[in-house]
Amino acid sequence: MINREIIRIKIVQLTYAYYQNGNKNIDTAEKELFFSLSKAYDLYNYLLSLITAVTKEAQRRFEVAQTRAKREGTAEPSSKFVYNRFALQLEENKQLNDFLSTQKLSWEEANVFIGQLFEKIEQSEIYQEYMSSEDDSYECDRELWRKLYKTFIQSNEELDSLLEDQSLYWNDDKEIVDTFVIKTIKRFNEQEGAKQELLPEWDSDEEKDFARKLFRSAILNADEYQHYMSEASRNWDFSRLAYMDIILMQIAIAEMMTLPNIPISVSINEYVEIAKLYSTPKSGGYINGMLDAIARNLVKTGRLMKHIDPVKAKPGKTPTDKPSRRPRIKH
Repeated sequence: MINREIIRIKIVQLTYAYYQNGNKNIDTAEKELFFSLSKAYDLYNYLLSLITAVTKEAQRRFEVAQTRAKREGTAEPSSKFVYNRFALQLEENKQLNDFLSTQKLSWEEANVFIGQLFEKIEQSEIYQEYMSSEDDSYECDRELWRKLYKTFIQSNEELDSLLEDQSLYWNDDKEIVDTFVIKTIKRFNEQEGAKQELLPEWDSDEEKDFARKLFRSAILNADEYQHYMSEASRNWDFSRLAYMDIILMQIAIAEMMTLPNIPISVSINEYVEIAKLYSTPKSGGYINGMLDAIARNLVKTGRLMKHIDPVKAKPGKTPTDKPSRRPRIKH
């Protein structure tokens, strides 16, 4: 599950923290990096369990309504939502339950939030269409939760606030982790039952090596990489650059220099995108130009043995979709 997008963002955050906190122990900083990455996987499991928490709340309310209907002789409520086969399969998932049993992760103390979330779901057009539909298939049940997640959980400020109260790491992680939860919902298969596999924490040891090499290179070779920046910014006052821009370019150069299989254009584009979130509104364009100039100079002088491809912006992203934000510093 932990991919290079998450790794790059975490390395930006932890490199920034490394300098801001004044603790220059690289081994301690590396442990903090991997702990921070593990918290993203905690969030993935926790958000999956939110689906089962909402379903349990629906079951509780259904039982109350069912008892009242029997007592008053009125029509009993529909049980379609509370017996949603995807949600019940997730509730029984062995991998999720094993993980949660080893963590102090529970929605029990967020019962007010869970109740309000279910009420919003119950009042939605998505829910009403599902309840009135004659389609009684597993695929319909699974698709319902994909829609509900994207509508009520993926963009939920109250949930973001609740998660931030529980962990300083999670608010910055949620946007990426949401995509993995949705991917997991889509790949669930009824035939797998409780043995349905969730996404692993790491896809491979290669991703761990990527994180370790990039983080250490960015810090241990900082003076060398900042010299490259100075060479490429002769017409600029280097001391007046935004501090976050220096961090971003330092890590981008580390990636270009130490990871030969990643094209230069990919590295530049990734850090331009991160700059749109974490630095100034003008930083993306400036970093793009600077990194391109640095890369061309390094290739020309034989210090970087890579081919330079044109840098293309990622589709579907705009520079000002979100406000700039500084990484949270972990003390």
